[in-house]
Amino acid sequence: MTRSLVTLLAAVLSVSTISAQKPADRVYRNGVVFTADGQHSAAEAVAISAGRIVYVGEEKSVAAFVGKNTKVTDLQGRFLMPGLVDGHMHPLEAGLKLQECSLNYEPITVEEMQKRIQACLDKTKNEEPDTWLEVVSWFQEGMVPAGVKTSRATLDALNTKRPVFVRSSFGHTALANSRALALAKVTKDTTDPLGGKIWRDSDGNPTGLLEDAAQEFCSKLLPKPTTQDDVESARLALKAMNAQGVTTFLDADAPDESMASFTELEKKGELTARGHFAPQIAPEEASDPAKAVATIVGYARKYDQGAPKVKPGITVRNAKLYLDGVIAAPALTGNMLEPYRVNAGTAENPNWVAGKSRGPDMYFQAKPLADILTRLAKAGIDPHMHVDGDGAVNAALNGIEAMRKATGPTDIRPALAHCEIVGPADFARFKELNTTPVLSFQWEKPAGDTIGLTNYFGPERMKILEPAGLLAKAGARVVFGSDWPVDPLDEWFALKVGVTRMNAPSAGFQGRLGEDPGLTPDQVLRAITIDAAYELHQERETGSLEVGKFADLIVLDRNPLKIAPEEIANVKVLETVVGGKTVYAKQ
Repeated sequence: MTRSLVTLLAAVLSVSTISAQKPADRVYRNGVVFTADGQHSAAEAVAISAGRIVYVGEEKSVAAFVGKNTKVTDLQGRFLMPGLVDGHMHPLEAGLKLQECSLNYEPITVEEMQKRIQACLDKTKNEEPDTWLEVVSWFQEGMVPAGVKTSRATLDALNTKRPVFVRSSFGHTALANSRALALAKVTKDTTDPLGGKIWRDSDGNPTGLLEDAAQEFCSKLLPKPTTQDDVESARLALKAMNAQGVTTFLDADAPDESMASFTELEKKGELTARGHFAPQIAPEEASDPAKAVATIVGYARKYDQGAPKVKPGITVRNAKLYLDGVIAAPALTGNMLEPYRVNAGTAENPNWVAGKSRGPDMYFQAKPLADILTRLAKAGIDPHMHVDGDGAVNAALNGIEAMRKATGPTDIRPALAHCEIVGPADFARFKELNTTPVLSFQWEKPAGDTIGLTNYFGPERMKILEPAGLLAKAGARVVFGSDWPVDPLDEWFALKVGVTRMNAPSAGFQGRLGEDPGLTPDQVLRAITIDAAYELHQERETGSLEVGKFADLIVLDRNPLKIAPEEIANVKVLETVVGGKTVYAKQ
């Protein structure tokens, strides 16, 4: 028995003894309680003392925990469940974007795009001619009509002299106007950076589209948020999370500013969700794996606050690596096992055939990747890898296999984020290698970005696009991560899609995506509670409602296990509790 398990059991026994001697601080009764425990236990009531759960069970027995000072909530049949654990997001960036000029993730025409950006420019005329305008949440893959092209000319047509930089919501593409490219010194002679691409016209001139690392040419010139700006962004992000029921999150590419900002809020007593942070190891750091891992360990020493406590805190026990880009068109920067298809015919008479491109080379080659993963494991750091294409998934699993052989049995829990397409031969390897697929369920629907791949992928690959159900069937512990702000923070819409694999009726896309069976309502709830807690080594403290665990829980306006699956998107959070304290209550 491990030391941490002995400590937990001692805490459980201690809390249980205390609770038997005096009333609880809070009691929730007369409800439907989804415990998410290993036995799939049902309950009707929960009692809380000192921020921990001291009772989970039947309504008739909870009265013993009610005293004159106990705060009692009669759920009146409503649904109580563990707080949501979001296994992959970018909260500081999300908080910043809440304050930026935004295209709101919407499918729009070029003309609508120009009109909205012009409105932002008109509101800030005092910043002409030299202040950069950053525009966020551009749904590039959903531009209408399908296949429409954008370039710097799209932005050059705006009535401004300012440099304009538009970021795709997916985070892997940006569009710059000519003024921005000039200030960034991106010309015909500029070479593509490692892990990035400058799109060019037939003469070799930059079109304005910049992929992945190439975005840095412009982004490094943008005005930097102040420390105060960052703290306020973190505060706004927490407020949005709590309203959705999120009580724990992983910042899956945490810059120093993010760790510092959430730490500042923790010091002020304003941290209202448990924060886990994964600083990035960039591709160019692969030349010195020892130094790269030492940098992550340095962040951990600076920010990690040790063993979890009732009061929300911060850990730095993960590291982020990007292995490829995105499979979505027009980028097609996900690394694939088989080439993307190309149109050998014309627009009027298409003839889609196998092409030559499998996407860019892996951002990390096999040997340095295995070296980095092994060093991370020996340092007690869990790798969290971005893998979009099946080639990147395969390479990541190969790296993890090499890590396992080099380190032997250790409690390292690698995670592969996105896994939008996985080669069937790799399905079972997730369980074999104890590797967690962290998936954004909201992508598992017919939409511009998924249906737009039909010609590039062909019918067989389209059948297994977004394979959450297939991975679960193969024994993988599937976890949810919103990837906010790649999409709006709408956890309940995402969970609905995870079950139905269908878009909203108003979106204009009919039917289910592919042949994947999807997940059950029980599975999606576990993917965002106990299974996500496991990803973050937090399953002994949170993720389920069990005696001794922290009182992280939410109250819903309806039962997502009983309503029609498509209605899960309409679930509303009525209350969010972290460590026994209410951090959100619906007005």
